[in-house]
Amino acid sequence: MPLNPSRSRAKDRSSILGRPEFLSLNVPPQNNKSWRRAGPSKSQQNQSNENPVEPPDEDCMLLNPSFKGIAINSLLAIDICLSKRLGVCVHTSSSWGSVRSAVTLLALTGHGITWICGTLVCLTQSNTAAGQELLINLLIALILDVLTVAGVQKLVRRKGPWDMSPGFLDCVALDTYSFPAAHASRAAMVSKFLLSHLVLAVPLRVLLVLWAVLVGLSRVLLGQHHLTDMACGFALGFLHFALMETVWLSSGACQTLISIGTFSWGSVH
Repeated sequence: MPLNPSRSRAKDRSSILGRPEFLSLNVPPQNNKSWRRAGPSKSQQNQSNENPVEPPDEDCMLLNPSFKGIAINSLLAIDICLSKRLGVCVHTSSSWGSVRSAVTLLALTGHGITWICGTLVCLTQSNTAAGQELLINLLIALILDVLTVAGVQKLVRRKGPWDMSPGFLDCVALDTYSFPAAHASRAAMVSKFLLSHLVLAVPLRVLLVLWAVLVGLSRVLLGQHHLTDMACGFALGFLHFALMETVWLSSGACQTLISIGTFSWGSVH
């Protein structure tokens, strides 16, 4: 007796739905009433609305970053890349490792300890009021430069492009971080100071400007500072010079300070 085609198709369908991978299809859908009974209560809905669950920070993605943020990150990346490439005297095995000692000596000519000690020695040997006035103001400018740069470095705490620990003289002069470059700031301030208050020949003036640029660049070659650190150091040095010109101490005030210092030194000894 031939089977009914509709019954055979239904039988085949029921056998297929009976397989384990299709068991979920045999579960009858819940009606609206059972879904409403199983759903959350109004108090729970209000609580969930008041305290929404936020995804963790690592799951969030900034889909529309600002142009300012992109520009700053790009400039920082370029700065780090160029500064690392210019660090050709970081080690003796570097590409310019043979001149590392000469570059270190050049950087030492712009160190704060070198200039403060040299100014004090010149002050003790000076016998004219004009020379003493110039040296006292230079000494105050040097101390201002050291304290200001150290304060900004402690505030920013930027590391150099290369993982190098500061030397002993850098720790004494409070030059332990990268931004801004203390040598560049000091070289810019000293060169501008001497160019403004000393009568120098043109070759000496050119050499003084060249010395300031090379001192700032020497720290980049040694891997201690970024290019932006050097640029901001130069800007800060010119700012220190302008500030010192505003609060310039007269000859009488300088003589008073020298008298107080001489009296204090004599009372100690």
